[in-house]
Amino acid sequence: MSQPLVIVTGANGQLGKELRALASSYPSFRFVFLGREDLPIHHFPLVRNFFEAYHPAFCINCAAYTAVDKAESEKDVAFLVNAESVGVLAAVCKEFGTRLVHISTDYVFDGSSETPYLPNATTGPINTYGTSKLEGEQLCLKENPDSLIIRTSWVYSEFGNNFVKTMVKLMSQRESLNVVDDQIGAPTYAADLANAILSIISQQQWKPGIYHYSNQGKISWYQFAQAIARHIHSNCKVNPIPSSAYPTPARRPSFSLLDTTSLQQDFRIQIPGWEESLLNCLRKLDLPVKG
Repeated sequence: MSQPLVIVTGANGQLGKELRALASSYPSFRFVFLGREDLPIHHFPLVRNFFEAYHPAFCINCAAYTAVDKAESEKDVAFLVNAESVGVLAAVCKEFGTRLVHISTDYVFDGSSETPYLPNATTGPINTYGTSKLEGEQLCLKENPDSLIIRTSWVYSEFGNNFVKTMVKLMSQRESLNVVDDQIGAPTYAADLANAILSIISQQQWKPGIYHYSNQGKISWYQFAQAIARHIHSNCKVNPIPSSAYPTPARRPSFSLLDTTSLQQDFRIQIPGWEESLLNCLRKLDLPVKG
């Protein structure tokens, strides 16, 4: 019996690259990694032709427009990639019996909660990116109710551009940095999320619906930056500032902590603490880390 085929869209992003790095640890699957240039997922006939040719068992959709601020002035592109394309992919997955794992975001929430957001909590995005991702979730479940959606937050990795790599670079160049201290959530090491996804698709059971994944803990961006400085032995002084002192085109939720209980229970997955995972990433970046 041939190995089930897993296709990964958005393969050149942080999560896509972490999935590629882990693929050899899951020899029971065959993987095909697809960037935007390989399969434009908004193009229904192309997507359908691909599925007809390959009949994948699973599709992990990591493709997304993630430039949160830029999305305010590029609404059409954000909605094409984050919403319309997801509907296309979900419909084709349903037609060919492909199990779809779609990645979404904490930015579907407005940030007004004081307790971690459950997967069934009321949504209310406050920026274009979040609105486009929420529409993507809705289209995904409308076109294919058997889909599994994982919302995640504050993603970073050894790959691509992200907060951790930006901080490491700036801390080597500056004596001090200002970082917002009134946005609360939890970071997600993309390698951990990739492992969780591959663990889920390896299980005999399939439990569709919306789940949450982030590393364990609750911090602000300022506290995250402080920890980075501490672990790389940086003398750069990190100063806390309010979001109002750092205006951006897109508003951010002030609280976007995700409750990950259902994912841990339904799929028997243990989620590492954020600081342990930060250390793992810093080591991957070949930095002299103080653990």
